[in-house]
Amino acid sequence: MSWSTILGHADRIDAFRQLLARNRLAHAYLFVGPAGVGKRLFAVELAKAMLCESAKSPRTLDACDQCDACLLVDAGTHPDLFQVEKPADLNEFPVELMRQFSHDFALKAARGFRKVAILDDTDDLNLSAANSFLKTLEEPPPGSLLILLSTNLDVQLPTIKSRCQMVRFAPLSDEHVRQLLRKRGIEDAGMIERLVRLSGGSPGQALALADESLWKFRRTLLQGFTQPKVDSVALGRQFVEFAEEAGKEAALQRRRVNQMLRLLIESFTDVIRLQAGSSARSAESAELPLLASLAQRAGHEKIQAILERCLETETHVGRYLQLSLVLEGLMDSLGQLLDK
Repeated sequence: MSWSTILGHADRIDAFRQLLARNRLAHAYLFVGPAGVGKRLFAVELAKAMLCESAKSPRTLDACDQCDACLLVDAGTHPDLFQVEKPADLNEFPVELMRQFSHDFALKAARGFRKVAILDDTDDLNLSAANSFLKTLEEPPPGSLLILLSTNLDVQLPTIKSRCQMVRFAPLSDEHVRQLLRKRGIEDAGMIERLVRLSGGSPGQALALADESLWKFRRTLLQGFTQPKVDSVALGRQFVEFAEEAGKEAALQRRRVNQMLRLLIESFTDVIRLQAGSSARSAESAELPLLASLAQRAGHEKIQAILERCLETETHVGRYLQLSLVLEGLMDSLGQLLDK
């Protein structure tokens, strides 16, 4: 990887080049921006520049991509690069994890004299976990760099914000998202445009939604919603099974459910567009008759109520309620609204 692979953040790259040239790099940064816009990629590339063992780095921000240190960073095995994230099965960072990180980060560097830490999901740091590594954040080892990643500045603890320099990462342009999708082998022009619209400027979101199984299951749900009588029990069971196919970890299942909810919300938004005499924007050609059927079957108020129920479900999923009950409840509510 190199800086050329990071799209849409040229201004941030230039800013860090100037900081390095002036020897003004801070010891701790808080990268804030939507999920999937490249914060982690940026952080890893910056870490590689710091740890590169060639003569030109880190003064020019350009890692050589050839030395042992660069290869270790690319492989995720560099002993002086700490990548810390919340365990997938927990809602918050455990205090023990942060204490262990602080202890290990304080030790002498295994190679050279620099150490870099990238802490992901710091929105989920509670007060106890944050306090357990405040001393590291205030007085890091000489030559070290800490990078914290966040999607929501409002939930960051004041003790964190006051000790880091904040760097904002904006959503990418539609064209940058298109470029990335093409580079990843997506060739269908219609699918690219649908993904761009759904992405909100997040290539990570676009790539996640490119999963064909999501679109296939959305068609299954839409077909179920257009039946003379909606079989809510069967649809609820199918939705739960679909979530479980993501893996055993609850976090993976919730992520898949949220992706599906995103597609469902877009479908019912398309129904409202059809009712208003406009055209659908996120539907595949095979879905258009299904959306037209829903537009005739349910009035505007019912579709609005369905949208509100889907949005409420997103909130319930985020609150870590029992997923099967949430999904079965959603299908029951939608079935009742459509069968009235």
